[in-house]
Amino acid sequence: MVDRKIAPVILSGGVGSRLWPLSRECHPKQLIALNGSRSLIQETALRIVAGDVFAAPIVLCAEDQRFLIAAQLREVGIADADIILEPVGRNTAPAAAVAALRALEADGEAMVLLLPADHHIADAGRFRAAVDGAIAVAASGAVVMFGIRPTRPDTGYGYIRRGAPYDGRNDASHVDQFVEKPDEALANRFLAEGTHLWNSGIVLCRADRLVDELAAHAPDILASAREALSQGYEDLDFYRLHAPSFEACPAISIDCAVMERTRLAAVVSADFPWSDIGSWSALWEASPHDGDGNATAGDVVVVETSNSYVRSDGLLTAVVGADNLVVVTTADAVLVAPRDRTQDVRRVVERLRSGGRAEARYHAQVYRPWGAYQTLQSGNRFLVKLITVNPGARLSLQRHYHRAEHWVVVSGTALVTRDDEEMFVRENESVYLPLGCAHRLSNPGKLPLLLIEVQSGPYLQEDDIVRLDDDFARVGDRA
Repeated sequence: MVDRKIAPVILSGGVGSRLWPLSRECHPKQLIALNGSRSLIQETALRIVAGDVFAAPIVLCAEDQRFLIAAQLREVGIADADIILEPVGRNTAPAAAVAALRALEADGEAMVLLLPADHHIADAGRFRAAVDGAIAVAASGAVVMFGIRPTRPDTGYGYIRRGAPYDGRNDASHVDQFVEKPDEALANRFLAEGTHLWNSGIVLCRADRLVDELAAHAPDILASAREALSQGYEDLDFYRLHAPSFEACPAISIDCAVMERTRLAAVVSADFPWSDIGSWSALWEASPHDGDGNATAGDVVVVETSNSYVRSDGLLTAVVGADNLVVVTTADAVLVAPRDRTQDVRRVVERLRSGGRAEARYHAQVYRPWGAYQTLQSGNRFLVKLITVNPGARLSLQRHYHRAEHWVVVSGTALVTRDDEEMFVRENESVYLPLGCAHRLSNPGKLPLLLIEVQSGPYLQEDDIVRLDDDFARVGDRA
């Protein structure tokens, strides 16, 4: 056994656009419980719990997701994660560079294990066994990729062709070729030849080796990452990278920046069940099926339907006489698509973004560090929300210049600050907050506080908030 500590690096920068409408930019698939009770990022973190082999995880994520990720990790008992905030998305190479440098700050002999946050691995024991088996290869200087033996001619995955044994070893091969998402004919050929593996995106190597390879093949990325880390700063429980430096990084994957250029790339054939849950079709494959091949979740009724994925996160959803269909219902959107066209869902998201639609970025329920809010109804000069405040939490002290608000407590007790007043508002009681007043909502109780907020005025967007004081040090954002 090689005596090197592994720093697990959870890369949580993806938005999962092919899983819209469940996955949104500010609440992507890795933060959602797609199969079971835990989210994908929670499952990822639990596979690499700190101990004899693993150090505390390093997590790279978008600023909008920081509080939710921290809360989800705490829910599964991981309170020591080093959460680093990316000011903009720059793909996996800059994130990997930052993580390697960060790991070396803590341990000059550290290894790094790059882990996408949104992958589904059904057997954690076999995953850890695969990592254990690759440690010696990585310690010898190889940059090790984990390849998955294909079970079907999938056109949504990248492939790795195995070459000669790496350094004479039986447990690793040189990487002979990368093939990015082949067409169906080529994927069928790969499956028949048996020499290609799916590229899992999981990488294990010495942190110093990764830095050396970045210096050789992507020096601009390494320089920008080093500057972004050195000029960053602590913000509550997070570390903020220096925005101008990180923004200067090219947006490129670690595969393109390093793996396809280095002579030290090795691949091991990993024996664990794996899926990147990259589409609704992939989720259908990873889900239990009924006797007709249907995978269902939520309040769903299927009649004379087969080989379909039907999911509802609220509304009763009924499907009759369908085959090979995906139907997904959320509070504010419905998706219907043939199961073999789910790779094209990202085109829907592109249209929503180009049209400035909020549904590309937010769910109807928006999570905040103090709780959540859900838009119930909107119209000309009014907006109605259901607000949930966690026990002991409070919103920022704030004011609005374009709207007044009415709060009606549904359950729990609210402590309300209104200019110089402070009052308790209990169930079935209400309070009026006139335009321009300084106000704050707190939950002093031990149960969640639920209230209805009615906004009225000529402008009701979230950017009509002037923060006067905030427990979460939010400056320059609306999270």
